[in-house]
Amino acid sequence: MLLAIDCGNTNTVFSIWDGEKFLCTLRTSTHHSRTADAYFTWFTTLIGHYGISADITDVVISSTVPRVVWNLRVFADRFFDCRPLVVGKPECLLPVMPRVDEGTRPGPDRLANAAAAWDRHGGNIVVVDFGTATNFDVVAEDGAYVGGVIAPGINLSLEALHQGAAALPHVDISRPEKVIGTDTVGCIQSGVFWGYSGLISGLIEKIKTEYGQPMKVVATGGLAPLFEQAETGFDTIEDDLTMHGLVVIHKYNKDAGTL
Repeated sequence: MLLAIDCGNTNTVFSIWDGEKFLCTLRTSTHHSRTADAYFTWFTTLIGHYGISADITDVVISSTVPRVVWNLRVFADRFFDCRPLVVGKPECLLPVMPRVDEGTRPGPDRLANAAAAWDRHGGNIVVVDFGTATNFDVVAEDGAYVGGVIAPGINLSLEALHQGAAALPHVDISRPEKVIGTDTVGCIQSGVFWGYSGLISGLIEKIKTEYGQPMKVVATGGLAPLFEQAETGFDTIEDDLTMHGLVVIHKYNKDAGTL
């Protein structure tokens, strides 16, 4: 069994792949100080709660937080007796190498998204990934990651607004009934929801125009279903896209004999 770990700036996701499907997906907040022992205690407690018997033989890691990788490596080595594959490291092979400016290192989550999108849909894809940042990943016809856009994440923007303007409350993101708010909360929700809807649909159209070919749009991340309501141009929403990409990359390295 394969344990796929996607460590983002806000949350870390663990998914167990049995070779055909994901048995479960577990989330925890990202803390660079969390030890391998703490990860193991949390992990075994939760899978025990769900009644899952998992004989983990392999681990693949994607992390945008470098300080967390060491403890995840120790976690894999100490408790599963395996050397994890870390996406983005030189020893990790990719199905198709990215084509970006020399010296640029795309984030491992973006590489995983590209691998998953190509595996499921072929090329000429825009992946919109809602996380701490909102990423737009462009996947070429041959499956290469060729660039994209990074915008501030929605919750990050809400928190910055709350902290930077003392009179404004913190609100949860939702689709307001009207564009014109009649109270403070409604005004903020409208600005964030319809403002981000415009950002998303506008960037998708500009990417398509610049790319010059028909493109499919795949959305992923927790807020993707919310913004589907705004007709932002998504063709499909796939919650497990990044995790599927980790499975694809791991299999590619396994087949290549590097593991």
